[in-house]
Amino acid sequence: MSGMVLSSEDATNIIEAAYRQIFFHAFKSDREPILESQLRYGQITVRDFIRGLLLSNTFKRSFYDLNSNYRFVEQCVQRVLGREVYSEREKIAWSIVVATKGIEGFVDELLNSAEYLENFGYDSVPYQRRRVIDGHDTGETPFNIKSPRYDGYYRSILGFPQIVWQNAVRRFTPQDEKPKAGSPANFLGMARGLSNAQGNSTPRVALSGNYLDLVPRR
Repeated sequence: MSGMVLSSEDATNIIEAAYRQIFFHAFKSDREPILESQLRYGQITVRDFIRGLLLSNTFKRSFYDLNSNYRFVEQCVQRVLGREVYSEREKIAWSIVVATKGIEGFVDELLNSAEYLENFGYDSVPYQRRRVIDGHDTGETPFNIKSPRYDGYYRSILGFPQIVWQNAVRRFTPQDEKPKAGSPANFLGMARGLSNAQGNSTPRVALSGNYLDLVPRR
């Protein structure tokens, strides 16, 4: 099925929105120039473009290879259907599709589903639905923040560094409260710095070795 011919600006906006939805961010090496060209000239639909991104080497490498089937299903339902997995039963059912039909069969099941076609059709980029929650001051957390590419198990064996917090919180001191010249308070920073230099610094985690070799393969 062919898509509509888009203006250059509309095509660019759709392409960038699709990359954000499926990859969260696409580096230059992650982009699919042939798919982009086909979409710009109306040779494929937006739905076809989404399918191409889901079956790309980048998506397989970043989402399928480094996640369990359950986690992979969760990631795809979020990005393709725009919602959370309803239950463990649904997660298991989709995982069986992955195991029996492979990634391509699973992706086609998602894109051919009545839920996808009714909400996004052939010419809309999927998006996160039901972001606003009744009775809550804020909406749902975006999937890309709530569900990073790798689950906790893979992040631990890959040795991903943890967040390092500052030892002290920077505070603003009004001009009239700042110590005057000669005040002992001026030397507190120096004393604390010497104390930290003697072994109280915050340890940092560094990556070393071929950590990707630790990832189990199917």
